[in-house]
Amino acid sequence: MADRMLELSRVKRVVIKLSGELLSGEKPFGLDTDVVQRIAAELAEITREGIQLTIIVGGGNIFRGLEASRQGIDRITGDQIGMLATVLNGLALKNALEKQECQVKLFSAVKIETIADSFVAEKARHNLQTGGLNIAVAGTGHPYFTTDTSAVLRALQLDADLLLKATRVDGVYDSDPEKDPEARRFETISFQETLSRNLQFMDLTATSLCQENNLPVIVFNMDQAGNLLKLLAGEQVGTFIHGDDQ
Repeated sequence: MADRMLELSRVKRVVIKLSGELLSGEKPFGLDTDVVQRIAAELAEITREGIQLTIIVGGGNIFRGLEASRQGIDRITGDQIGMLATVLNGLALKNALEKQECQVKLFSAVKIETIADSFVAEKARHNLQTGGLNIAVAGTGHPYFTTDTSAVLRALQLDADLLLKATRVDGVYDSDPEKDPEARRFETISFQETLSRNLQFMDLTATSLCQENNLPVIVFNMDQAGNLLKLLAGEQVGTFIHGDDQ
């Protein structure tokens, strides 16, 4: 665990994959503005501590392409609708962060010039270097790719030190904790072991990209207020997933 704390002490640039479901709070779907504001306040505090932050936001609280395909909407159209759902979440989060006096840039992987800038890595890096915070929406801009994969791609493009996956689950387990009362949560685990155990904390493409590029990931529960701040302060929060040489 000391190694993990040492790693976190050197972290300066972070990408957070923010689950869309987090933004709905206790609602079955949509946005809970109180939750959005609470999350924005935590993100703003992190940037005040000097962390350069990029947020990749999901859209599962509004629309899921895979579920839509089972209801007769073709996969490509469903994924495109899902991309637009992430734009809605990104706008809500941008508004909440601006109320925290953050300098926010909204970048989109699809062209919507009147709402967001098209994602260009150099522009996103420049915004970070000048004290700004990025929100990236619309996934990769292509169907068949999840927001997990887009989060890894953005992290690699921006030379991030760490990828955080913020969910409603407090880490990676050896089985489904909702079905197995004896499920064990890992404090640390390698990418290779998650693949061999078929744990699927992210999709296979995202996991493989992290493994190939030695991009460490922490999966944690952001539904619990304060967890993000504790994590980046070096406390044991969530599960640390790493390469074999990390």
